[in-house]
Amino acid sequence: MAVLNVELVAADRKVWSGEASSVIAPSTEGEIGILPGHEPLLAVLREGQVRVTPVTGEKFEGTVDGGFLSVDSNRVTIVADSVTVATGDSTS
Repeated sequence: MAVLNVELVAADRKVWSGEASSVIAPSTEGEIGILPGHEPLLAVLREGQVRVTPVTGEKFEGTVDGGFLSVDSNRVTIVADSVTVATGDSTS
C-alpha cells in the first residue's frame, strides 16, 4: 500500500511529520485533498484547517494562516508562517 510522507512546518518549528493515507488543506482555489499517487502540485494556502490522516495513530488537525503546499513522489510538504494545533500531539 502506498503512503504519503508528510511534513508540516511553521516558520519556527516542525509541527508534524510522518506517514499518512491522506491530507486535506485549504488552498486559495478551494479545499484540496491529497492521496498517494497524486500528481506533482504546488499550491498557495489560505487561512484554514489542515487535516492529516496518519497510517497509524490519531488524526492531526491544525490551523494554518497561509503558506504553500508541495506534492511530489508521495512527499507532501506544507509550510506556513504559523500553525495552531487543534488536536493530537504537536510533533510526531
